[in-house]
Amino acid sequence: MENFSVKKANHFKILTVLTIVASLSLGAYMCSAKEVTISIDDKKKEVTSYANTVEELLKKEEIPLDKETYINVPLDTKLENNMNIIIKTPKSYILAIGDEKNEVRSVHIKVKDILKDLNVELDEKDYTYPDLNAKAVPKGEIQVFKVKETVEEIQKAIPHENIVKKSDKIDTGVVNVLQEGKDGLKNIKIKKVFENGKLVSEDIIEEKTIKEPIPKITEKGTKNILTSSRGKTRYKRAITMVATAYDNSYESCGKRPGDKYFGLTASGTKARVGAVAVDPRVIPLGTKLYVESLDGTKDYGFCVAEDTGGAIKNNRIDLFFNSNKEANNFGIRKVKVYILDN
Repeated sequence: MENFSVKKANHFKILTVLTIVASLSLGAYMCSAKEVTISIDDKKKEVTSYANTVEELLKKEEIPLDKETYINVPLDTKLENNMNIIIKTPKSYILAIGDEKNEVRSVHIKVKDILKDLNVELDEKDYTYPDLNAKAVPKGEIQVFKVKETVEEIQKAIPHENIVKKSDKIDTGVVNVLQEGKDGLKNIKIKKVFENGKLVSEDIIEEKTIKEPIPKITEKGTKNILTSSRGKTRYKRAITMVATAYDNSYESCGKRPGDKYFGLTASGTKARVGAVAVDPRVIPLGTKLYVESLDGTKDYGFCVAEDTGGAIKNNRIDLFFNSNKEANNFGIRKVKVYILDN
């Protein structure tokens, strides 16, 4: 009976020891559990894990990683309690620079971070759409505008002014050039802005005159009143012409009394003092005229364009006289012919 009690006591001791060891082992195992936060693209997940390393944890949680995935700690890092593991998965975007578009991938969502990740450098005036600080939309387009400014210099003519001065001292229709005009010259600076190689704007930033223009000055006659022995007569215009003289003699007109059309003008009127021959392309037949002498001699005076002649072309006029002697004495002279206002 005594031996049985001893055996029973020993068995109890063994069970007690085993229980203590088991409890200690369980406690040790329980103590090896770690509380870990896993953030995947800003989505947090709290897990309790008995894994030894970060890689082992991710495998147990079935979280795949590819070569472009970002993780904030190495995979062989020993797992620690309260560890924060940050994971960012790559996303697709369309990067557009000018006419060139490419599909790219980045773990970032802010435009500036994506471009930095892709080694896209921006100069001071370059810009993007969406804005650098904006969040890009996965599979959306990021437009990059490379801005280039140039300053171009050109020279441009400055048109001269035309100044017309009216003068009642010269005849209507007469225009005298008092000063020849000349264009000036100016230097112009133009700022041109290009976006991705395309011209989007140009502005003049400076204009500098190199040579001032010289105005053309002309004098235009307004005088249309002729003063003669009959008083004042209004005229339309005045023409300086070469005047010759003719009469009814055979030497002058090639006809004798009794010949057909002897003593008649081309208009069918009687040849007489005051009937003159003209070029009808310059002065129409029937036009009333006044012929003024330019050499100080007596004016031929009032007359009518009624005749023509084979040698009377352009600015020539043939004046009728009563005798061959008078015609020869007149000879050839310059006269001013006034076309009267009927």
